[in-house]
Amino acid sequence: MDFQHRPVMLREVLSYLEPDEGKVIVDGTLGGAGHSSEILKKLGTEGLLIGIDQDQDALNFARGRLEKIGPNHRLFQANYKDFDRCLAQLGIKEIDGMLLDLGVSSFQLDREERGFSYQNDAPLDMRMNQSSGITAEELVNTWSEQELAEIIWSYGEERWAKRIAQFICEARQHTPLRTTGQLVDVIKAAIPKGARQGGPHPAKRTFQAIRIAVNDELGVLQEVLDKVVDYLKPRGRLVIISFHSLEDRIVKKSLQQQTKACICPPGLPVCQCGHVPRLKVLTKKPVLPTREEVEGNPRARSAKLRAAEKI
Repeated sequence: MDFQHRPVMLREVLSYLEPDEGKVIVDGTLGGAGHSSEILKKLGTEGLLIGIDQDQDALNFARGRLEKIGPNHRLFQANYKDFDRCLAQLGIKEIDGMLLDLGVSSFQLDREERGFSYQNDAPLDMRMNQSSGITAEELVNTWSEQELAEIIWSYGEERWAKRIAQFICEARQHTPLRTTGQLVDVIKAAIPKGARQGGPHPAKRTFQAIRIAVNDELGVLQEVLDKVVDYLKPRGRLVIISFHSLEDRIVKKSLQQQTKACICPPGLPVCQCGHVPRLKVLTKKPVLPTREEVEGNPRARSAKLRAAEKI
């Protein structure tokens, strides 16, 4: 299978993750193994790379790529929220680092039939794991107008969310929406012509919102952030690349919470929570891709990297 993948901020990922010889590193969003290929090279014969991805096709491709580098990797078809189960299967209780490269992967985006892209006409799927879960087609044809408006506004930050939801519900009364092309046409009809001039593609925010809802991306991210520190060794590293403000907000807030010495409500004279800081944030501000990288890989333009180290 031909697949071109340019890992986002590879140099920065390696710098913050520090995948040295003998370490155990988890790549929770393996994709085409762009990052993991370089990580594996640095782990030596005693290290171990654990790769996780929901997409079986991506795993098959990644496996072939990683086997050319070395045998010290274990791959799992799973949601990255289940990284702890993967570790348990290997009898591993602690890791030296975890990488999360969030959002839809280039592997999925480049395959038209997966339905992630608004640039091509394809079945409305958008599932990262094609063997389970609700499809985008089911979502747009069965969710109520209010539910659709809420996710398009909350997950897509789309100002025309209510109008788009209304148009979707009106359109599906005549014929079910089964393809990305049909959905794009409805979105374009819903957004006034003047508002469609300039800026991103008119369907970008709605497609993002539906994809996030189909895959429960924000819920999964929060679940992992709540438990990953328990599995990091002292001085273990967590590196996360996000691609929109909703993800970055969750990551920023969670990392900040883990750095606090006290989380009691303001105004208490004496600390009662007993909370101790567990992380040291390594990136005071998110690290952004260089201009040169964005010019060579436009998909990197909205990326933000945050990193932290376990105390």
